Amino acid sequence: MGVSTSRPEKGISVLTVDFPPVNALPVQGWYELADAVRAAGRDPEVRCVVLGAAGRGFNAGVDIKEIQRDTGHDALLGANRGCAEAFAAVYECEVPVVAAVGGFCLGGGIGLAGNADAIVASDDATFGLPELDRGALGAATHLARLVPQHLMRALYYTSRTATAAELQAHGSVWRVVPRAELHDCAMELAREIAAKDGTLLRLAKAAINGIDPVDVRRSYRFEQGFTFEANLSGVADRVRGAFGREHTGATEEGVVGP
Repeated sequence: MGVSTSRPEKGISVLTVDFPPVNALPVQGWYELADAVRAAGRDPEVRCVVLGAAGRGFNAGVDIKEIQRDTGHDALLGANRGCAEAFAAVYECEVPVVAAVGGFCLGGGIGLAGNADAIVASDDATFGLPELDRGALGAATHLARLVPQHLMRALYYTSRTATAAELQAHGSVWRVVPRAELHDCAMELAREIAAKDGTLLRLAKAAINGIDPVDVRRSYRFEQGFTFEANLSGVADRVRGAFGREHTGATEEGVVGP
């Protein structure tokens, strides 16, 4: 359990997130992921990073149960900061990052995929921010990188999800393949990227980030202020409590959020 790093081929680093049962990450998990991404990017032998996950889905966001167990605000603050660091690590990674998304990509998963340089997805992948149903906010910054503005707003307000095929139609997913072919598809793209000159790739990544119209780190931290306000005001607990009563017996899949 945790974040593992492998080097299956020259120039490619594969990071695999594994936090059963649904890859809802605890505070330490977000920092562990951030450290692994930054370490891979700093390695002069690495030219491309593949970010994937083991288990049923790519990412189900924050482990809300960890926050609920905390009688103060330390866990919430830790989750806020940990998510911000993990998302920024993907965006600021010195080399391109390919996200291999299988199954659900929810809450914090959107922050990771939305900050990646390219996305390949399985045909059963779904993307969304069910935050309003869970008493949470956040990652609209990253969903807006995957779909047009008005669709982002509709998805956010309704807590609906979009399929990999729908995102591919909007140009944000490179390829959609059966789940069994996801890893090979991600490696194929990473291999093509890693064949380029390593110095030029790093310069290209810095240049593209430099012309980005949105400062994603600042934008997401702005969103997080409202997440904290929702928790301090008590509305987050009220909504989560209502959701829990309506879904008695629901599995841990129901606790998501960045």
